[in-house]
Amino acid sequence: MTPALPSQLEAAAEISRHAHVGAYATVVLEGAYEEAGDAGRFRVRPGDVLVHAPFSAHRDLVARARTLVLDLALPFDGRDWRARGRVADPDAIVRVAQRDPREAAARLIEAFEPLADSEADLPDLLARDLSDDPSLAIASWARAKGVSRETAWRHFRAAYDVDIAAYRGEARARRAWRMIVASRAALAEIAAATGFSDQPHMSRAVKALTGHTPGKWRRHVATSVQDGRRAAG
Repeated sequence: MTPALPSQLEAAAEISRHAHVGAYATVVLEGAYEEAGDAGRFRVRPGDVLVHAPFSAHRDLVARARTLVLDLALPFDGRDWRARGRVADPDAIVRVAQRDPREAAARLIEAFEPLADSEADLPDLLARDLSDDPSLAIASWARAKGVSRETAWRHFRAAYDVDIAAYRGEARARRAWRMIVASRAALAEIAAATGFSDQPHMSRAVKALTGHTPGKWRRHVATSVQDGRRAAG
């Protein structure tokens, strides 16, 4: 088994928004950085852990100090991961990862202590509300916060390196994907529950985000369950 080793982030780097297919956790070992992604914006320090769900995207601003992190793959499934937490002994996780990354990930999940939500500036509040409700009306939301729609749009783009419309579309498609793989609800019901106009609309959005249609994901889940039962038998 290939060991998981710490990696160093380039000092003072501005890493543009980018996407990841698989789920993984990042353990901060040294230094600091700011990450703005699907779950909000976080400023992290040694001992902090950021959890990235499948098909997540984020941008990063790295501190000038030496910043060392450890990335560990997590199970690829539809669970709704808590985005930020801490571990009391990150060095212990590193030692285990050098011989068995899967065991290190399991220990990380077990030792994970959730922390408070993201920063609470205007764009972060909007990111949080969009993730909770992708159908949110931006103009009404902005008026309630005492700013114009254009101001909210501009501040969000500056903080998250993505337009509100794209962020909202990805959030809706990601929520639909989680329900598709984690539940047995009818696809039409999931489309309605996640704010799509109809099932074909949801199918196009999920395929654009994940590369596969909802029907193919359902078949994949069914095959995985059958394989697991055979292995158990």
